[in-house]
Amino acid sequence: MSTEEKQLYTVSIYTENNIGLLNRISAIFQRRHINIESINTSPSEIEGVSKFIIVVNVTEDSIKKIIGQIEKQVEVIKAYYHSLDEIIYQITGLFKIKSELLFEERQIQNIIKESNARIVTVNKEFFVLEKAGKKEEVVDLYNQLSQFGIMQYTRTGLIAVTKEEMKISSLLQTFNN
Repeated sequence: MSTEEKQLYTVSIYTENNIGLLNRISAIFQRRHINIESINTSPSEIEGVSKFIIVVNVTEDSIKKIIGQIEKQVEVIKAYYHSLDEIIYQITGLFKIKSELLFEERQIQNIIKESNARIVTVNKEFFVLEKAGKKEEVVDLYNQLSQFGIMQYTRTGLIAVTKEEMKISSLLQTFNN
């Protein structure tokens, strides 16, 4: 058993658009009993190429082994990992609150302004507030709004972007040709 400390790693995987890849990739983590903190899929900047961004809390030794397994067991163009200091993380929270509170409680208006949250919809029954940022910021807003009553609350897992330009573009360009 490794004595390394676990930390957040972000795995970037570029692959052709094929059915079933999400299941095959997540199965690699499942077999190692690793919980995925978040997983995002999207088209990449190259037509026909998908990008998977997976955030996990593991040791560096484990993440290296996982990357090796992904490259052996899944048809990938490129798979690699980033450490916490190479990534900008964020979550987004949505809060559904009774509309009357928006107009009657001055304190709610102040909380919204101070937290840099954004009202995304308002109707007679409720309004929806969106807050994007660090997990602590979204949790703090939740705690502040809880005293007024939150009808519904949901939030994303961690989403991530790299701080530096990735050198994957040239590799993906050769795929496109």
